[in-house]
Amino acid sequence: MSQVSVTINGKTYRMACDDGQEAHLEGLADRLNEIIGQLRQSFGEIGDQRLTVMAAITMGDDLAESRRQVRRLEAELAAMNETKAAVIARYEEAEANVARVVDLAASRLESLAEKLVAGDKRD
Repeated sequence: MSQVSVTINGKTYRMACDDGQEAHLEGLADRLNEIIGQLRQSFGEIGDQRLTVMAAITMGDDLAESRRQVRRLEAELAAMNETKAAVIARYEEAEANVARVVDLAASRLESLAEKLVAGDKRD
C-alpha cells in the first residue's frame, strides 16, 4: 500500500492507495478540488461541507452520465455487430450464388464444347 498526500479545498489529506495508483488518486483529488473551486466561484462562501457535498454530487452526476453513455455505446456496438453478421451472411449467400452460377455456366460451356467436338467428328 502506498500513501499519498492530496490537497482538497485547502486541506491536506493523507490517503492510502494500491501501489501504482498514486497518480490516479492525485488526479481524482485534483478534479474534486477543481469542482469545489468552480462551485465556490458560482455560489460564493456557502460552507466547506456544503461545497464538498455539492462537488461529490457533481462528480457522481458525471459518473452517472458516463455510465449512460457506456450503455448507449454498448447498445450501438451490439446493433453494429448484428448488422455486420447480417452483412456477412448476405455476402456469403451471394458468394455461394455466384459460385453456383459460374458452375452452371461452366457446365453449359463444357456441354457446348462437347457438342461442337462431336459435330466436328461427324463432318
